[in-house]
Amino acid sequence: MLGGMVSNQQTRPGIGELAKDTSRGRIGVVMGKLGGRVQMQIRPVGGGKEWDAIPDRVEPPSAREELSARLAIKNGNSRGGL
Repeated sequence: MLGGMVSNQQTRPGIGELAKDTSRGRIGVVMGKLGGRVQMQIRPVGGGKEWDAIPDRVEPPSAREELSARLAIKNGNSRGGL
């Protein structure tokens, strides 16, 4: 029965969403898709270098990972005014 199956393509984070690159163990924001790869840019440290990730190794972060990344972004933003 294929009716209940969801493809990995549908469960992967989209552009602008937080994502985990499981091959590197890093959380980043999906910036775009180029060919057969997903390009991500790490955000928690006030920007950073983009890296290419293999689509099959990109998944949504766990709730804990997402909260940690969002808190790091917020903390980085609050330091900007000091």
